[in-house]
Amino acid sequence: MRYLAVDLGGKRTGLAVGDRSTLIATPLEVLEIPPGPRLIEAIRHTIAEHGPDAIVIGLPLNMDGSEGEASKQVRAFGSALAAATSLPVEFHDERLSSRAASSDIAGVFTRKGRKKRLDAVAAARILRSFLESPTEPRD
Repeated sequence: MRYLAVDLGGKRTGLAVGDRSTLIATPLEVLEIPPGPRLIEAIRHTIAEHGPDAIVIGLPLNMDGSEGEASKQVRAFGSALAAATSLPVEFHDERLSSRAASSDIAGVFTRKGRKKRLDAVAAARILRSFLESPTEPRD
């Protein structure tokens, strides 16, 4: 099963693709579009290009595991994306994914280059965690 991962942000959204059979998640791109209809349309173009079977969206949980306002906004966006794409949407804990992604690319890119890739690398980290999760349903 092929997945598109979304690391939703207020200004930038990272995208990654991955496959259940290989457990490999690859960063794709960072869309510099705020959440809304334009972002959904841009994600639809990525879906048409990469053909995922489902979408995984990083869920920003509080450090104690509870959901706050940001989680509600991500869930609302996920519902809108599911309606616009007819693809199933799963949510997966994204706590510390950006920090881990930052250390993944430290020393590889310039500061400006890191900023442009960070959210896509974070999306790949979220997807990799999702694919490796023992609670994730098998195909």
